[in-house]
Amino acid sequence: MTVTAQGPLPTAPYDVAIVGAGVVGCALARELARRPRLRVALVEAQDDVGQGTSKANTAILHTGFDATPGTLEARLVREGYERLGAYAAESGIPVERTGALLVAWDEDQLAALPRLAGKAERNACHDTRLIGPDDLYAREPHLGPGALGALHVPGESIVCPWTTTLAYATQAVRAGVDLHLNTAVRRLERADGHRLLTSRGLLRARHLVNAAGLHADTLDRLLGHEDFTVTPRRGQLLVYDTFARPLVRHILLPVPTALGKGVLVAPTVYGNVLLGPTAEDLPDKRATESTADGLALLRDKGRRILPALLDEEVTAVYAGLRAATGHEDYRIAAHPEQAYVTVGGIRSTGLTASLAIAAHVTGLLAGTGLDLGPVRELEPVRMPGLGAAFPRPCQQPERVAADPEYGTLVCHCDGEIRDALAGPVPPRSLEGLRRRTRARAGRCQGFYCGAAVRELFERGRGAGREGAGREG
Repeated sequence: MTVTAQGPLPTAPYDVAIVGAGVVGCALARELARRPRLRVALVEAQDDVGQGTSKANTAILHTGFDATPGTLEARLVREGYERLGAYAAESGIPVERTGALLVAWDEDQLAALPRLAGKAERNACHDTRLIGPDDLYAREPHLGPGALGALHVPGESIVCPWTTTLAYATQAVRAGVDLHLNTAVRRLERADGHRLLTSRGLLRARHLVNAAGLHADTLDRLLGHEDFTVTPRRGQLLVYDTFARPLVRHILLPVPTALGKGVLVAPTVYGNVLLGPTAEDLPDKRATESTADGLALLRDKGRRILPALLDEEVTAVYAGLRAATGHEDYRIAAHPEQAYVTVGGIRSTGLTASLAIAAHVTGLLAGTGLDLGPVRELEPVRMPGLGAAFPRPCQQPERVAADPEYGTLVCHCDGEIRDALAGPVPPRSLEGLRRRTRARAGRCQGFYCGAAVRELFERGRGAGREGAGREG
């Protein structure tokens, strides 16, 4: 297992280099790891996997009911929904099938629901149905007054996006993929394959995949392509305390607009409630700060959707950037003459579609001349269950009896810190530890447990630096 974050990069060329260790890049690394003949590098500019769009989305496993029929995105989301659902069950990734309600608040929105039901049919989502206000309020008694009806989409689900990305990366690394963190690609050269000039030196590869998310257009231009431009679309969200969870049973969706799916109210697998996101097109690909205007807009929208939610405590506020391109479809393209595949414009549906995208891109790589070789099954991975609907180790007497450390509560909200620090892809920061364990992400936001968590983190980091197969 090789995970590096500093020092020189290997000098021997890789068969494939994947730039970008978000959920799509990690899914592709996992898929290519099934081909034992291939030598694969996963290259990430930041210090952890899933640091971009992948860490700050609405965490929904989409059926694809409202995708544009006939597009690549529609097909891959539908395939990915089935693939990720099965993978999550196998790997311990928390998923809850809450269903969604697309709520109409005026006559125009109500008139749009049959059209959306028809779109769902064309996307092979056959179990949606229109419901009237009586049925709607029976399902969601805390819904604000004035709703006229809804489209019920029973297959929509909530999922843990952090665990999904980490599961892919863990399997890939265990199976021999090299993960190089803190490795920003500065320039590209074509000379006997690809020469990636990075912040850590030269890395060579025969085939290249651009899964760079917000920066996919920049990388594409380095190879002479101008097929799309990424405009960061900021989505701010409010996270309400677990006391708010009884207020909502489904994902509550608005009728979508050209800017996206709009502001929703959704439960999370961690037991919280989300309100958001906003949709703000910006010029800055680093603008992940929250704003007073954005939060005020969310509260205004939330007051209509679920009035009682505004009386609950806000646990956290965050913002993420989506890779908007102005196109209705993913920008996935193969360039055989360059042994290169672009995977751009992957918006919030990329989490759902990730495994299907990985399979599709693997096929495109074969079309660029990559000899994939035989296929093997990877050793299954079992991730820590961060979902509130599932028992934690400290609640399982047999696990505590076998290892009393599981009964030691450092963070009363969440935990399994020791296991995360000893994992194949360990955290390199307290934020990385939070995404693996949710320690410091609960009601106290680290006020109670922060010192103890930091002590364990520093101790674990020291032990990790002494281990083999891992630098920095």
